Amino acid sequence: MTRFRKDRVAELIREVISDIVSRKIKDPRVQGVTITQVDMSGDLKSARVYFSCVPDGKADDRKQGMDSARGFIRHQLRQELDLKYIPELSFFYDTSLDYSQRINKILKEIQPGDDADDE
Repeated sequence: MTRFRKDRVAELIREVISDIVSRKIKDPRVQGVTITQVDMSGDLKSARVYFSCVPDGKADDRKQGMDSARGFIRHQLRQELDLKYIPELSFFYDTSLDYSQRINKILKEIQPGDDADDE
């Protein structure tokens, strides 16, 4: 399996799942979820789907909502995509947004010209 095909299928699945989550799932736990990345296995039979949301402390609830919608999402993927195998989906909270916000907060706290090291 070429890396190009794997990446192309991953991006296609990310786009379709994003559409399904935003338009077809009515579970309030899934509202506000953004699909950030999909990593496919080499044989295209499993996918790790990473999602992010507003950091409101409800990431676990959102993950439970995504896990409960797994069957519905696979069914929708089967209807919308012409793939030999519809991958098994595993959902993971993407912490990169939280990490970047924490870094930005630290950088804002640092005062320009702060010479604390000179003392």
